[in-house]
Amino acid sequence: MDSANNQELSPKLSPDLSKATPPVAGATAAAPPTSAPAKAVPPGAKPAPKAAGAVVESAPDPPVNKMRRRIVWAAVVGFLATCFLMFLRFFLPRTIFEPASTFRIGSPSDYALGVDTKWQQQYRIWVTKTSDRLFVIYARCTHLGCTPDWKASENKFKCPCHGSGYDSEGINFEGPAPRPMDRAHVELDPEGQIRVDIARLYDWPKGESSDFDQPGAYISL
Repeated sequence: MDSANNQELSPKLSPDLSKATPPVAGATAAAPPTSAPAKAVPPGAKPAPKAAGAVVESAPDPPVNKMRRRIVWAAVVGFLATCFLMFLRFFLPRTIFEPASTFRIGSPSDYALGVDTKWQQQYRIWVTKTSDRLFVIYARCTHLGCTPDWKASENKFKCPCHGSGYDSEGINFEGPAPRPMDRAHVELDPEGQIRVDIARLYDWPKGESSDFDQPGAYISL
């Protein structure tokens, strides 16, 4: 009885078992392919060279870096240029160029009686002409060296610094000026022109004799 039941069940179970276990072609199933493990690179070893013809593109330099480089280069060039100019300046003579102290101002007939101020800005002098002589006053106050102004309406020189006053011949009469203004050396050259030398001055020290009557302090008319 039991054997008959087993026979009836076996045909029914066999199809299910055949579906559950597929046929095996070999003794064991082939394992799926796996990637080979990466080889460790020893320390200090150089990386393998890239294949020939490979193009590596680098990212463009930001504008900020370009501007920084320009500023740095400009500073370096400016520093080197300054050092070079200082090096050249070492070999140049250190001289002060001043206007000539001797010059001509025309003939005596070019001046009218009184004070002429046309050379004040250029040579710092005034030309004074009287009935018997012509002389040149150096326009420098004897107090502190300021340049006085000629006041034609008052017929006097007036210093704007501390109020010293001089008459038309440069003789002090008011203010803190201790003595008259100096007079420049004058002479006539062979052409009849007045030659002035402001490097040679005639003065009248306080309490001493005057040099205004010495030859060269005036031109006789």
